[in-house]
Amino acid sequence: MWPRGAARPGPGATPTTWLADIAVWAPHLRVYSVDLIGEPGLSAPTRPELGSDEHERWLDDVFDGLGLERAAVLGMSLGGWLAIDCATRRPDRVVKLALLAPGGIGRRTSGWMVKALPLFALGAWGRRRVVGIVTGADLGPMRDAIAATFRHFRPRVEIPVFDDATLTRLTMPTLVVVGDRDVMISSAETVRRLASTVPHADVRVLPGVGHLVQGQARAVLEFLR
Repeated sequence: MWPRGAARPGPGATPTTWLADIAVWAPHLRVYSVDLIGEPGLSAPTRPELGSDEHERWLDDVFDGLGLERAAVLGMSLGGWLAIDCATRRPDRVVKLALLAPGGIGRRTSGWMVKALPLFALGAWGRRRVVGIVTGADLGPMRDAIAATFRHFRPRVEIPVFDDATLTRLTMPTLVVVGDRDVMISSAETVRRLASTVPHADVRVLPGVGHLVQGQARAVLEFLR
């Protein structure tokens, strides 16, 4: 069992995304859930350019500050992109890599915006509808909290796609879980590219699931153990 793990949420999200999952992991692992710089939460209000080495240097500081030489790393969406970036730049510090609907592998799709953009003009009700379209999930009361966040926060729009040479540097044990109804990222392309660049990865496609991949705490725990 890896004694420590670091979890990273997606754009516009905070570590509260992982509360239910951490309850499953905490009896077995030491879990650090980190606010991403440039995203909502208590981290620094600065937004480094994706693709530069600034996030990697920041994560080095996070690891050092927590006293971690190496750790298993988990990320969702943008957090998945950052986890990949960290694992390809500093593979010596990432013992295992778990990714939920990660950015940076499959192309980012834009068809959902046709439905979503007019809804932003309809106030809080419209933002709640957008949250449902983007996540593909019924979030209940959490939907209102997310919608309120996006009233004041502008998420990243462009997330770079890693080239094949970069992805082949993911030599550590890797778990990737995607939904086949993800409207944000092409899951089919994610699966195809991983098959050719990271053939050892355990890639799972969940039927009927959108961009927000939920209910995978046990699967992630078994992988990390």
